[in-house]
Amino acid sequence: MNISRRFFMKTSAVAVGGAVSAKAGTAKAESRSRAPADPFGCLVDLTQCVGCRKCEQACNEVNHLPEPKVAFDDTRVLDCKRRPDQNAFTVVNRYYPGKKDEQNRLVPTYAKIQCMHCQDPACVSACIVGALTKQENGAVIYDKSKCIGCRYCMVACPFGIPAYEYDQPFTPEVRKCTYCFERISKEGGKPGCASVCPVEAITFGKRDTVLALAKDKIKKDPGRYINKVYGEEEVGGTSWMYISEHPFEKLGFLTLPKKPLPTLPETIQHTIFKFMWAPMTLFAALAGGMWVFNRRQMTGEDISEERGADNE
Repeated sequence: MNISRRFFMKTSAVAVGGAVSAKAGTAKAESRSRAPADPFGCLVDLTQCVGCRKCEQACNEVNHLPEPKVAFDDTRVLDCKRRPDQNAFTVVNRYYPGKKDEQNRLVPTYAKIQCMHCQDPACVSACIVGALTKQENGAVIYDKSKCIGCRYCMVACPFGIPAYEYDQPFTPEVRKCTYCFERISKEGGKPGCASVCPVEAITFGKRDTVLALAKDKIKKDPGRYINKVYGEEEVGGTSWMYISEHPFEKLGFLTLPKKPLPTLPETIQHTIFKFMWAPMTLFAALAGGMWVFNRRQMTGEDISEERGADNE
């Protein structure tokens, strides 16, 4: 027996709408923060970075990545803007935000980028199989044994960091900075990039400590730094933070909201699917609607048959 499309859509909308409305009052409490209490953090002072790419080389060695096409001591690679990928977990880019030296030449600023290891990471929230997790030390780590290759993490990341091994058709992985998880958790060391920086542009320690250091630097030398620590509040805060003498939007940094990105989608998910209440309501409503619709059609057919018999 045929069911009209309008009836089906209307019934579906009513069922879902009812489920959402009934749970809307408790939605706010459903989004669970993954931010650890006392994680590690890294502070990058962009006024000190000289673009030597030693951090790139250290990252390559620690993570056993393929040798790059351009040698690490070849600064010509800085002529083009780059992004981290499956074979390079961190890269340094060069910007010219407008400052000039005494010879009227533009002075470059260098910015290292990698996974920000967000306090409340969107990639972890988006992963439907738990292949990405936020650790107590601040690292967002990846378990390739759980990954199903859906790449939702790539869509969810506000910084566009996770990279996929498209050139590995049989065993592809999602690849990104590991925060040198093994080094900082088991060996008590620093991330490779932080341990090798020759000008000490990268400071590693507890997040609260390096954040306090950043604010102290800004307070003591306001002529050198703008009054902002990038990563302190962006998308709920990140493990990697930056200070600079130039506005961050001139250095390739995105302008992002303070609220953690998982808040909205998780609220919707938990509101609709908590304890399977909404799906059950939907199926029950659809079943009831079909029964009513079919009953009406059958009743109409019975009346038609009776009228036909009377006419005979």
